[in-house]
Amino acid sequence: MDALRILIVDDEEELVSALEERLYLRGFQAKGVTTGEEALAYLAAEPCDVVLLDVKMPGLSGLEVIKRIKEKTPSPQVILLTGHSSVQDAERGMGLGAFDYLMKPVKIEELIRVLRSAGAGKGAGGAGEP
Repeated sequence: MDALRILIVDDEEELVSALEERLYLRGFQAKGVTTGEEALAYLAAEPCDVVLLDVKMPGLSGLEVIKRIKEKTPSPQVILLTGHSSVQDAERGMGLGAFDYLMKPVKIEELIRVLRSAGAGKGAGGAGEP
């Protein structure tokens, strides 16, 4: 089976790098970008199973990005990730088609569980256990 293809979108470069490495070590194909614009350009060129998307970013917000993703390429599941708890953002994100909404810092085991659930039927979901 093919590894689950994850796109990580977060303006925190260190977080993106760390998640790319941790997901790769667990058998996922992970690519990270730091802006909403980069995410949309990447998705226009490359297939992806799951998008891990920060809600609060400069430029295009995560909520604007999920709206555009669902308009253009509705197939990837989107998991929203934020360090700023907001019931309103969670409700808006879920209303726009998000699969789930996670708070930073998220434990890697919880993230892996949600990624596998979101990608069920799309790929292997990672080879190893967390």
